[in-house]
Amino acid sequence: MTYQTLAKPVAARLDIKKSEFITYAYPVHSREQAMFHVEQLREKYPDARHHCWAYIIGDPDNTTSAGFDDDGEPGGTAGRPILNVLQHKSIGNVIIIVVRYFGGIKLGAGGLTRAYASSAQAAVDVMELTPYIPMTQVAIEADFANESQVRYIIEDMGGNIDEVNYDKAVTLTVTLPEADIHTLKERLGKDGRVCE
Repeated sequence: MTYQTLAKPVAARLDIKKSEFITYAYPVHSREQAMFHVEQLREKYPDARHHCWAYIIGDPDNTTSAGFDDDGEPGGTAGRPILNVLQHKSIGNVIIIVVRYFGGIKLGAGGLTRAYASSAQAAVDVMELTPYIPMTQVAIEADFANESQVRYIIEDMGGNIDEVNYDKAVTLTVTLPEADIHTLKERLGKDGRVCE
């Protein structure tokens, strides 16, 4: 499961026949997170006519979760074109939201579809994309004497230490790429063990 995802939020702006299209893209990992960004932009731009969006959670070629909303635009002219751009570019774990200020000139269904697709593409054009790496969280138990060696191995493998508990032994809760679990177990050897 490899695909591209957004490294950090981006914004873009287009003016089309006096209508202003302000586009935002955010990395997301859940529908709730995606909807949070939609609500934030509704608060930021309360006088905008439309807040249209599309998101993909997971692999865009084998979508686990995707959604879109035309927010009052004619059916299929806003959210679907945004989603199509994300799918065509194979970008996952992302939401694109297009805020539209109506400029008085009607664009028609074809014009709206092109405008929203162009707005989404404008955001994609400024995106910094990185490969998505599935992460997992594991607990590692180690003796106090081996804690510093275990910490070194985790950091050397690009893992993050999320929590450390001291009891009869040291338990480190860590996040690292799923693909590295076997290597972690090998490198820990007798210094620590991954709790299954």
